[in-house]
Amino acid sequence: MNTKLLMSASAIVLGAIGILLTFMPEEISLALNVTGSVILFQLLGALYFAFAMLNWTAKGNLIGGIYSRPVAIGNFAHFMIGGLALIKLALHQPFSSLSILAVVYVVFAALFGRVFFTSPVSKANVTTER
Repeated sequence: MNTKLLMSASAIVLGAIGILLTFMPEEISLALNVTGSVILFQLLGALYFAFAMLNWTAKGNLIGGIYSRPVAIGNFAHFMIGGLALIKLALHQPFSSLSILAVVYVVFAALFGRVFFTSPVSKANVTTER
């Protein structure tokens, strides 16, 4: 599996969410009909952005199996738990923007689960038979 592409895509998604939560907390709280939690949205934005930076800087590393295990398990746990929570919410509000986010989270959870539970193959260690 191309973990560089996976890490880059997750960094972009998490970074975009982080920037939105950091710089537009009032608008997001109004859209979600949640009042009095602007500072919590900004803190959540900082968390998302920091996780995006972690993924972006680790994208060149070999990830999976025992390699970069904390990065793989952190991403897997985040996307799995977040995906389950978003699915639960999406069941109560079908065809909403949260449903799309739930699908994105489930896809990332499945991909990071595969990365976490399988051994990676380094391109340097691959030999071709002739």
